[in-house]
This record gives sequence, C-alpha cells and structure tokens, in this order.
Amino acid sequence: MGTERLNAFSDGVIAILITIMVLELRVPHTTDLAALRELLPVFLTYVLSFVVLGIYWSNHHHMLYLTDRITGGILWANLHLLFWLSLMPFVTGWMGENHFAPIPTALYGVVLMFAGVAYFILEQVIIRSQGRHSRLKEAVGNDFKGKVSVVLYLVAIPLAFVHQLLSDAIYASVALMWLIPDRRIEERFTDLEGEERL
Repeated sequence: MGTERLNAFSDGVIAILITIMVLELRVPHTTDLAALRELLPVFLTYVLSFVVLGIYWSNHHHMLYLTDRITGGILWANLHLLFWLSLMPFVTGWMGENHFAPIPTALYGVVLMFAGVAYFILEQVIIRSQGRHSRLKEAVGNDFKGKVSVVLYLVAIPLAFVHQLLSDAIYASVALMWLIPDRRIEERFTDLEGEERL
C-alpha cells in the first residue's frame, strides 16, 4: 500500500474532528455582546484544539511523505493516533463548557499526552519498518521536541488541580513550540520535491 491512501484517510478523519468541534460553538439567542462573552471559554478552547489538530495534520503529512511503504504495523499505529485525536472534540467541549474547571482541564491534558505518545509510537514504527537509515530517522533525529511535549503535558495534568491557567498556559506553549516548523523535516521535504522534479 502506498502512503497516499493512508494520508487521505487520516486527512478525512482530522477534517471531521475539526467540523465536530466547531459545532460546539452554539449560536447565541440574543444579539448583545454579553452573549458572546459567555462563549469565550468555548471559543478559546476551540482555537487551541484547532491549532493542535492542525499541527498534527501538518506533521503527519510530512511524516508520511518521508515514508516509502505502509505496513500493517504502521496502519495500526496510525489508528492508535487517530483514536486519541478523535477524543479532542469531547475534551474540548467539556473544558470549554465548564470554563476550564480542574477535571476537564486535566483530562484535556491526558488526551494531549496520549496523542503525543501515539505520534511518537507511529514515528518509531515507521522508522523501524524503513530501516535505521530511513529518511524519517535522518529528519527527526532523537525527536527532542516530541519528548519534551509529552513531559510538559505530564507536568500540566496535575497543575490543573492547583490552578487551571497554569495547565492552559503549558498546553498553549507546547502548541506554539510546534507552530515553528522543524527545519530538518522541511529541508528533507524540499530536497525530495527537488529530486522528484529532476
């Protein structure tokens, strides 16, 4: 199996998840600005989750582009990642509706943490199936950013019971860290596109 089908399937799942999340933004029944103020926690949570899903979509696309073939292990590792991402609409809605209460905020972090672990597992399964000198291994190295993200989520989860804003700040910081493209993957991606044009 080529990477195109897996990429298309994953793209479709992530697009559906974003659509489900936006449905949590209920239209106010009044026309004053106070009605929008009540929606602010839901909107902020949606924005964060939209960015997180966008980061996963972008990095997943790049990762599969550096993958030569799809194995059964890769398929299952990919489904494992999509499982955790599919919980994003639920935890997003719960945290937003309850104005960042401790338990929903902590559970949001649990889902983020396990999604990060699942992404790392998928990455490792691909590298193992493609060989130690695979293009993906060369691009990600030891994946320091991925490991740090999971550790930060682990720190943020208990902090939700101290002060939710501390956890939210960590979640947002990890997202901001990933918004900066990984130059190694970008360079490898550009090199491959150049090779294909030759």
